[in-house]
Amino acid sequence: MNKERFKETGIALGGGAALGAAHVGVMKAFQEHEIEPKYISGTSIGAFVAAHIAFGTSLEDLEEIALELDWLDVTSFKLSRLGLLNNEKLGKMILDQFGRVNIEESNIPLRMIATDISTGKKIVLEKGPLYKAVMASACLPGIFAPVEWEENLLVDGFLCENVPVTPLRKLGAEDIIGVDLTTNREFRRPDDIVDVLSNTFDIGLNNMIREQVKEERVFWIRPSLSAYSRADTGQTKKLIEEGYRAAMDALSAS
Repeated sequence: MNKERFKETGIALGGGAALGAAHVGVMKAFQEHEIEPKYISGTSIGAFVAAHIAFGTSLEDLEEIALELDWLDVTSFKLSRLGLLNNEKLGKMILDQFGRVNIEESNIPLRMIATDISTGKKIVLEKGPLYKAVMASACLPGIFAPVEWEENLLVDGFLCENVPVTPLRKLGAEDIIGVDLTTNREFRRPDDIVDVLSNTFDIGLNNMIREQVKEERVFWIRPSLSAYSRADTGQTKKLIEEGYRAAMDALSAS
């Protein structure tokens, strides 16, 4: 691997719900190759991981958090006009870890992506409460109630930019590594509503990433995660291994 290539690196961590555990393995591979992000961004679960990296959580601690994380633990029932659940418990996890810090206080410049469901516009979260930004970026529309942010009503950023490389360019990153958890997936006949929703999201994301690849000069890492479900947190250790393997293979070949 050419270490000089990744001296001014921005790392973009994509969304994927429980698949996000693979990001931990990817970051472990980066650490072994002495790649330290100068900038970092994330969408959805990628925002959760990016926030921990930006605020100095060790990879050992982050792996423990991933192993203990259960999506049923970060949601609670809240019937409303705009969603069946809320993800306030996810925000509470960030509060318990870091307190009421703001995004701009991070050790590494951090950007997170959300979508204003009222306008369809992409919102780049670069300042303001960290816990609320992570909640907004990981707020699955139609399932979680949108998060109010200033005058915006925010939902998951995957609708606009699932692997958020654009903010890293604006920060000045010379090299960008994009970690895409969704487009290297094989489609299968759905067995239940979770599979239907997963296929629906992935079809849209595939088309988005194809266009992104045409426009952006990005070093892509795409773990092979077709065998795993977005909702299954029982496969966390294997997902971490898949992320590590994919990153090591990609970096060794560069």
